Amino acid sequence: MQDLLSGAAMLARWDVLVALLVGSIGGVIIGAIPGVGPAVAIAILLPATFAFDPIVGLTVLLGIYGSSMYGGAIPAILINTPGTAVNALTSYDGYPMTKAGEAHRALSLAYSASFWGGLFGILCLILLSPVLALVAPLFGSREIFLAALLGIILVILAHRGQIFAAGLLAMFGIFLQTVGLDAVTYTSRYTFGLSFLSSGVNLIVVVLGLFALSQAFFLLTAPDESPDAAPVAGKLTAGLRELMGHKRVATVSSSFGVLLGMIPGTGEFTAQFMSYTYAQKTSKDPDKFGKGSPEGLIASEAANNAVPAAAMIPLLALGIPGEALTAMMLSVFYVHNVIPGPQLFQNNIDLVYALYLALIILNVLVLVFLLFSTNLLTKIIRVPTRFLGVMILLLSFVGVYSLRNSLTDCMIAAGFGVLGLILKRLNLPIVPIILGMVLGGIMEVKLRSALPRLNGLLDMIERPIAMVIFAMILIVIGLHIRTLIREYRAHAPDEDHDLHDTQQR
Repeated sequence: MQDLLSGAAMLARWDVLVALLVGSIGGVIIGAIPGVGPAVAIAILLPATFAFDPIVGLTVLLGIYGSSMYGGAIPAILINTPGTAVNALTSYDGYPMTKAGEAHRALSLAYSASFWGGLFGILCLILLSPVLALVAPLFGSREIFLAALLGIILVILAHRGQIFAAGLLAMFGIFLQTVGLDAVTYTSRYTFGLSFLSSGVNLIVVVLGLFALSQAFFLLTAPDESPDAAPVAGKLTAGLRELMGHKRVATVSSSFGVLLGMIPGTGEFTAQFMSYTYAQKTSKDPDKFGKGSPEGLIASEAANNAVPAAAMIPLLALGIPGEALTAMMLSVFYVHNVIPGPQLFQNNIDLVYALYLALIILNVLVLVFLLFSTNLLTKIIRVPTRFLGVMILLLSFVGVYSLRNSLTDCMIAAGFGVLGLILKRLNLPIVPIILGMVLGGIMEVKLRSALPRLNGLLDMIERPIAMVIFAMILIVIGLHIRTLIREYRAHAPDEDHDLHDTQQR
């Protein structure tokens, strides 16, 4: 209880409350504008947060991360254009409800389900905190190395149909973090005689290039658009009562969000599709899904809003980010010399509780804000996309230059912006590069720390937790190979049949 009160006292500062208000409401606005998204916004704000206290900077970023999906539901429902990528499934049932004249009902259900999922995820974290505090000290260098390796494997395997490309991009990210002076031997690695590479490739520069600048280039090279959404008439509070009739779907969907949010590389998309599939299979009216089903809308929004709180578990307990947004938050910890992992729950448990309380408050703030300002947000949706592109471009270069007052950083960021644009045009993932840089650095440090204590390769997995994580790695790879074999066998008879038909002709 004392730790909880200390966390509450940490939040009671005026600058933290302002950061919470700006982050939560700003996240809703950013989510409601198609073409921006939380990753772009967090990438732009990241350099500025380094000047604040850790709780202030993290509160702003958490506010954007946790509230953007609320706002992303608005254009998904009203104009069939998801504000954020994870709101794509919301449009399946939300937009048909709008066409049927039930826009206010769809928005009210989306807000209510998001609020339910967000609070459910935070409640699970609060209940799991004592467990994490006991388990975290048992993780040594070898366990964290294996956990980071498992994270990279899961991130790669999560990109079904693009595993080879995701693997190469993750390895490219691992390579990027090795560039510069080695921290132990002080020898140059992959600098190729270029002095500006001696300090390495800055993670924030890469993040701003791949996410913010690439999106700016994408918007500036695409046709200019100004989406139009009609004002919403009707009460937006009715969804809270209607949600009570679908408590089972909301709770199970939130559970999917929590479970998959804790697993690196899965996140909102997998949680959404699993919860949506569950809701459809257990519904009394499955044919209505995709045509305006309230259960489908609830399943989608409850699942994706339970993920942000759950995604903080591997970040806080092990210092291992599960996706790009938590990887950006990790850099805020490092800048202030607050290292997530086993020691965080021993030395800074008040900060952990403060973050949990911040998530609760931001969900309440966002719900209240949306109930009274949805029609105002429909006007924000109409911002021309090329104007957005220019603003993102300007703010990104300002953010990059402010890091070290370096034009070289701006040029490197521009180069990664072009790379990000190419990857988007080719429909290839960007996230493996960032997680490769972050997890690759963790793996290198922890492996170097563990090697002097090892007498052989098997010593790496001699301890119980290390053995469990290694078994999980083998199981994940084995299950994936099994899936590939099944898919091959399923398609092989069709190919043999086509070949037989060709020979007969």
